[in-house]
Amino acid sequence: MNFADSFLMPQATPDPRPLYREALAWTTGLIAGVRRDQLAAPTPCPEFDVRTLLGHLVAGVERVRIIGEGGDPSTSPTVVTGISDDGYGAAYRSATDRVWPAWTDGRLDADVTAPWGTVPGRVAIWVYSMETLVHGWDLATATGQPAETRPELAESVLAAVRHAIPPERRGEKMPFGPVITPSAHAGPTEKLANWSGRASS
Repeated sequence: MNFADSFLMPQATPDPRPLYREALAWTTGLIAGVRRDQLAAPTPCPEFDVRTLLGHLVAGVERVRIIGEGGDPSTSPTVVTGISDDGYGAAYRSATDRVWPAWTDGRLDADVTAPWGTVPGRVAIWVYSMETLVHGWDLATATGQPAETRPELAESVLAAVRHAIPPERRGEKMPFGPVITPSAHAGPTEKLANWSGRASS
């Protein structure tokens, strides 16, 4: 079973669009809270400082739109560049607005092209819900903002990924590090980040 197939399990079959929409809204608020003097700060994701993480978040939403439209997301960059220091919020909101017309009910069970293979559309939305929350946690942690989203949202996504991405299946096509044991006071969003291989702050 590969990464995509594991998201076809029963607990991941409901319509994930409301969860993704809420994850996007939470991240939109975090982006609005970033100060210019924080753009060069490191984040828990070693690939990105705050500026490149913001560009990656915009790129992720653009890729979801392309996937929903039946396109190939590999034609779109993983980090959007050329955004002004004060333009990330507007760029993210614009990308979010363009997502939803592509994701009609019929797209959920249609085969789509995702970065990890051909999967039903709902699988792609589940995976990007997880990515959005984890990167939202990255951004909040890096910029000193509250890093917990609504508990039920994080718990729903965490329940799916605990089944789909077990601790022993990391590396290769599983782009996650080893599971980090959560601290005693970790909330569900931090636990999701820990499950994805992020160390707590």
